[in-house]
Amino acid sequence: MKKPPEGLLFSRRDVIRIILPLVAEQFLAMFVGMADSVMVAGVGEAAVSAVSLVDSINVLLINLFTALATGGAVVAGQYLGAQNEKKARRVTDQLVLLIFLISLVVTAALFFLRNFLLRTVFGSITEEVMGYAQTYFTITLFSIPFIALYNGGAAIFRTMADSRTPMLISFLMNAVNIGGNALLIFGFKMEIAGAAVPTLVSRVVAAAVVLGLLCRERYTLHFSRPFSLKLELHTVGRILGIGIPNGIENGMFQFGKIMVVSLISSFGTVAITANAVGNAISVFQILPGFAIGTACVPIVSRCFGAGESRQIRYYTSRLLGLTFVFNILINVVLSLAIPLILQLYQLSEDTMGLTTWVLLFSAVVSSTIWPPAFMLPNAFRATGDVTYTMIVSVASMWIFRVGLSYVLGGYLGLGLQGVWYGMAADWLFRGICFVARYFSQSWRKRISPQQVAEKTV
Repeated sequence: MKKPPEGLLFSRRDVIRIILPLVAEQFLAMFVGMADSVMVAGVGEAAVSAVSLVDSINVLLINLFTALATGGAVVAGQYLGAQNEKKARRVTDQLVLLIFLISLVVTAALFFLRNFLLRTVFGSITEEVMGYAQTYFTITLFSIPFIALYNGGAAIFRTMADSRTPMLISFLMNAVNIGGNALLIFGFKMEIAGAAVPTLVSRVVAAAVVLGLLCRERYTLHFSRPFSLKLELHTVGRILGIGIPNGIENGMFQFGKIMVVSLISSFGTVAITANAVGNAISVFQILPGFAIGTACVPIVSRCFGAGESRQIRYYTSRLLGLTFVFNILINVVLSLAIPLILQLYQLSEDTMGLTTWVLLFSAVVSSTIWPPAFMLPNAFRATGDVTYTMIVSVASMWIFRVGLSYVLGGYLGLGLQGVWYGMAADWLFRGICFVARYFSQSWRKRISPQQVAEKTV
């Protein structure tokens, strides 16, 4: 084993302190998502299907703003690594302002197009499912600006190597959400609206808390006083330079998933519900890897800002190794617990069998090919190497995830299983391309003290 580089910016304890709160935050968010689906299941399988279909659109929107937040976090992290706190704080101001303005425009546009969008994308679903979907989408759409603001603020805190604060806010947000669901669904019998209203309220609370904390000057990164409502083109340009390719990548990924979900909706309620329940549980299978990948962004961006090329490779390789280890461990545990977990859902025998297959298949690919496909790109993005990841991800999505889903699932009649085979092929192709990129060292050649000085002036 190679000796670690001298003068590490993050000790082993620092890395653990960043990762563990992220794991807890992701676990809670995913647990609440599963609890939501269990509570909605009490309304009926049509309601479960509606929530799953609408959430595929909501996740697309959220990921677009998460991409912007990542762009701001990378730029702010690079400035912090170069010990330029003043400019890092300016990035904080501009990131929050930019996210808020764009989210307002997007939300307003989608509100007027909501019924057209749902019928265009999911036109083959039953009227019962469509009715539930329209109600759920209309209410949750208003929460998009607030979850966008929360994600922007949370990204800034993680840039300061403080993932504990976003974790605590997430605890509060999810407590409001799950408590509200229980009250409105079972207490007030509000059915699908009982799942949507708490989502809106919880995200408003989270946005208010994170923005309030960023007003405090005791944090390294905080809002300027007075807060300027004017966009600075240079700073916005740097944020968008990373955020736009990342947003295109995330957007195409989610849009492709929506097309696949649209295909699945033609397979019938059994396939829709099995996919919905499978997705709700399978997110736990990549939970450690997702948290470690999120931690990779502030760690590597700070190393980039400091001009520490060797440390970038050191942390990237070790975080990738951790992703493999913990993804394997959690998938062994979850696979053994599948019968117990599925007892929480009121599923038919056919749906139960198909969901079990989905989860076992997902466990295998999440343990073996997910880590290089989705952890490594975070390291590339943190250095500003976003074009390569965007091209690979978009091409892989359309060729394998979407293309093979329609060929295997639709044309060859494999149904939902064919869709998941297409997903695995997508992950495998990404992994091969990103591993090749990592060993080519071309992404690390971007780093030099002179380049860093130019980028942080």
